[in-house]
Amino acid sequence: MTKPTPRRRAAALTVPLILLGAFGASSREPLLYVSNEIPNTISVVSPRTNAVIATVPVGKRPRGMALSPDRRTVYVALGQDDALGVVDVASGQMTRTIPANRDPELVVLSPDGKVAYVSNEEIAHASAIDIASGKTLFSTAVGVEPEGVGITRDGTKLYVTAETNNTVSVIDAKTGRLLKTLHVGDNPRTVAFTPDGTRAWASAEAGGNVTVIDVATDSVVAQFPIRDGKTKPVRIAFSPDGRLAYLTEGAAASVSVVDVARQAVIDSIVVGRRPWGIALSPDGGRLYTADGRSNTVSVIDTKTRKVIAAVPVGERPNDLLYIP
Repeated sequence: MTKPTPRRRAAALTVPLILLGAFGASSREPLLYVSNEIPNTISVVSPRTNAVIATVPVGKRPRGMALSPDRRTVYVALGQDDALGVVDVASGQMTRTIPANRDPELVVLSPDGKVAYVSNEEIAHASAIDIASGKTLFSTAVGVEPEGVGITRDGTKLYVTAETNNTVSVIDAKTGRLLKTLHVGDNPRTVAFTPDGTRAWASAEAGGNVTVIDVATDSVVAQFPIRDGKTKPVRIAFSPDGRLAYLTEGAAASVSVVDVARQAVIDSIVVGRRPWGIALSPDGGRLYTADGRSNTVSVIDTKTRKVIAAVPVGERPNDLLYIP
């Protein structure tokens, strides 16, 4: 057996040291997680260098992701495993899975991080799962092809979009009781809450518009178009101050910038092909899109509204999760 030289020993230590620096609990380095549907992985991107620093193998067809309140754990919906994958941020490894009913697509957590809520696309349900025990707390019938799922700031209500029925179901987050069904634009994909928690926006991919919902009354208060109505808006991110919203547009390969007060598009940014997932840095300075047909993440300077980098990731990136 060849005795390792000092150079070889140093090289062997390089990868563990890089991972320790990136994922260690004492590190302040932010991370961007990217779920890749085809290779069944999560790409870990450094926002500092705009480069992939690790790849995490997970289960089949990873899509939506959610971060625990302590920022130590990421939950990823594994559509073809009927489960949530549990990823330890410190080690960069999936440690276990939790049953999540049939075909979970997107996931959000309760404010205390104890319950995961998922949209189960194939069975037209929304489910609540106790994370500690893995027990399903409820599974509520909603509209056909549910996708977007969001939870109010106080954790009392879920909003779930249904693509085929063109609805948003409002559900009691504790009991699972269906409280109300709202009619929105055609083929609603995502529901996102304004930073102050008073409004929910539902994007309509086929309708080419956004429906605005008053959270206190669970009622539709407005609807407005995104450009010419043909750009197919999908995911939504709000600036920290709530003045702007950013929407990925699959058909146009762009992001629309919306003035929230005016409910009007004020700019558009060309990104990669079929942008889907979207994320903002906590200071609002960087915007990221998962470009599903380009297999890249576009990095945007929000001041100049220009793409400053395109980061190659896995095939068919879907969701993005910024970990401060």
